[in-house]
Amino acid sequence: MIRAALFFFFGACLRATALEWQELPPLPDARGFAGAFAGVSGGALIVAGGTHFPDKMPWEGGVKVWYDDVFVLQSPDGKWVKAGKLPQANGYGVSITTDDGVVLIGGGNAKKNFREVVRMKWGEGRLSFTPLPSLPKPCALMSGACGGDTLYISGGVERPDATRALDQLWALDMRDLEAGWKVLPPHPAGGRILAASGALEGDLFVFSGADLKEGAEGKPERIWKKDAWKYSPGKGWVRMADLPRVAVAAPSPVPLIKGRLLVFGGDDGSKVNFEPKEKHPGFPRNVQGYDASGNRWADAGDVPFSLVTSPCVIWSGRVVIPGGEARPGVRSPAVWMAR
Repeated sequence: MIRAALFFFFGACLRATALEWQELPPLPDARGFAGAFAGVSGGALIVAGGTHFPDKMPWEGGVKVWYDDVFVLQSPDGKWVKAGKLPQANGYGVSITTDDGVVLIGGGNAKKNFREVVRMKWGEGRLSFTPLPSLPKPCALMSGACGGDTLYISGGVERPDATRALDQLWALDMRDLEAGWKVLPPHPAGGRILAASGALEGDLFVFSGADLKEGAEGKPERIWKKDAWKYSPGKGWVRMADLPRVAVAAPSPVPLIKGRLLVFGGDDGSKVNFEPKEKHPGFPRNVQGYDASGNRWADAGDVPFSLVTSPCVIWSGRVVIPGGEARPGVRSPAVWMAR
């Protein structure tokens, strides 16, 4: 009886933190982008790179195209401007906002994945890029977050056609860049792509994601995961309570709101073979809230959008989800902001 009352109280607290969403000006490309980079620099919101299908949907034989455009929004009621280009067309890497700019990590294109890491800054109407230490190997479709002064990268794939996901964990101390990326103990549950990562009190949390296996005709197939793990510096990995449901490619890094890590939507794999493809209803919209102090999950409301492979950004104390994949193959230019 007491346990049930405590769970009800926790769930009520999470629902009380439900966010109020509003739409910002959409990205200045009606097709939108999936796998883009995003962050905040010079007080402005920046969205860069990503992919879409410019001519036909993938089931119609359409070809995915990678982009290098960088767009900047100076204020929530402003207008997007095209500020420049990335060093190369890129998508499906990790972007993390720091006090000194947005760090763009890895990613790739149709032919190869990248090791390169750069710091992107916006100031006085100008975009600049500074090289940082490269990753130990090329990597895309990974997850990452910032714990204290340390950037973490977990999972991913080394090649676009990989049929096996990486289990690696790398860390970069932003106070000691000359030391480069440190190789830490690998993920105990094996490789995974498109997990959602977040940080709390210096610890890294890795939620859900998908492992890979070789399927028909040598193409990768996903193994859907709903496990949750915590990595603590000097202590290693510990398995935490599983997510209530799978949430592959949920917007990441996941934000910390009132002491809870919130996983927005994500693909649960239940409609992976949905037909007809053009009628796909989209991805789940419920929010899964994780309380690390009690190692428990509870429903935290819903979001008004269906978006995966999206970055998640904190801008002026508000959560922003800029674009992403609204349903398989279909991107969205919508930009959502929550109090």
